[in-house]
Parts: sequence; C-alpha cells; structure tokens
Amino acid sequence: MTASRNRERSEQRETLGLSDAAKYLLDEARMVLPGIQALFGFQLIVVFNSAFAGRLSHGEQRLHLLALGLVAVAIALVMFPAAYHRQTGPDEVTETFLSISTRVLLWSVAPLATGICLDFYLVSRVTLNNTAAAWLAAGLFCVYVGLWFVLPRVKRAQRRGPRTP
Repeated sequence: MTASRNRERSEQRETLGLSDAAKYLLDEARMVLPGIQALFGFQLIVVFNSAFAGRLSHGEQRLHLLALGLVAVAIALVMFPAAYHRQTGPDEVTETFLSISTRVLLWSVAPLATGICLDFYLVSRVTLNNTAAAWLAAGLFCVYVGLWFVLPRVKRAQRRGPRTP
C-alpha cells in the first residue's frame, strides 16, 4: 500500500450540515475581515504622510490608489456573505447561499493578494530603491497564488484520485 493511501485512510472526514457549513463560512469571513480593514486603514493613512508625495512618483501614487481600491473590493467581497444572508433568508440556510458565498469569498483573495503585493512593491521600491523590489513583489504574489490557489486545488485533486478516461 502506498504512503498516500495510508494517509487518506487515516485522515478523518465529516460531512457538515447546512447550518454548520454556513456557520464556518461566516466565521471564516469574520476572522479575515478585521485584518483586511486594518490594512485598508493603513493604506488610507499613508496618503497623508509627506513622504508619500516626496518619495513616490505620480505613477506610483496611482499604483497605491489601485492597491487601495483592490483592498476595498476585497472587503466588499468578504462582507458579502453576511449581507446576503441577512437580506435573503436570515432564518434559513440554503445550498444556494453556501455556493454563492463560497464563490464570492474565493473571489476576494485575488484583489486582496494583488493589492497587498502592489503596496509591498511600493514599500520595497522606497526601501531598496532598485529593481529588486519588483522581483520581491512578484515572489510574494507567487507565494499567495501557491498557498491560496494551487495547493488547495492539488489537495482536492489528490482526494478525488486519478481520473479514468
């Protein structure tokens, strides 16, 4: 027996009911939201710092505005499940709610990762003042893509097993 099969057998799984799945989904959104909001607050504050105008070119300032907008979009997407649930069926949980909310939460990570990486690029550029900043930001983006998209999909594919033609 292969090691992966042994791992699969030892990994316990439990299918959640709709109400438990909804609770986990809303809890996940609630855990992420304060961090994103704090990031957004720092992004807003930096604009009023004198170094913002002095050390960033006009194009880089616009890049920061883009990053700010992307994080604002991520906040809206993360807040979507609670707003949607409150307005469409606060006393019930449906598969449609779970499906739509899960999809929207997954959509939130793309603008969040991009916004963070753009601001990371700007901070790196000001700190290092060379082209390494772009490589560092690209590397960080690869980390986000790997951890938030690639790894979960690889794990899901492994659980499903090999496809038969």
